[in-house]
Amino acid sequence: MKIESLDHLVLTVRDFEATCEFYQKVLGMGLREFKPGRFALHFGDQKLNIHEMDMPVDKNVKHPTPGSADLCFLTKTPLEEVLLELKVLGIAIVEGQGQRTGAQGPIHSIYVYDPDENLIEIANRV
Repeated sequence: MKIESLDHLVLTVRDFEATCEFYQKVLGMGLREFKPGRFALHFGDQKLNIHEMDMPVDKNVKHPTPGSADLCFLTKTPLEEVLLELKVLGIAIVEGQGQRTGAQGPIHSIYVYDPDENLIEIANRV
């Protein structure tokens, strides 16, 4: 077997509304209901399924833990513009611009926290 791409991740959250507002307003993702009462945040060809911590949906989820994710999202928007948008929205920068290593090579990125304090990296390919 050889895996070719990532389809989705499941993000465990404390506050559904706060999470959806952050990912829609700050990162421009779209919210869709994919089953009655089950929602995902879509971007590109991927999605983040939202799993509320106090509402288990799968018996195979043993340790739903908000705030344990560390995600990197690529954008074509220049980081200088991203920083201005984040400032307007009142989003604190955890770590400023820096050269880092992405899955396909060098990236230039910044870090912020989402409402559950998941570490969110926003990056441009170099």
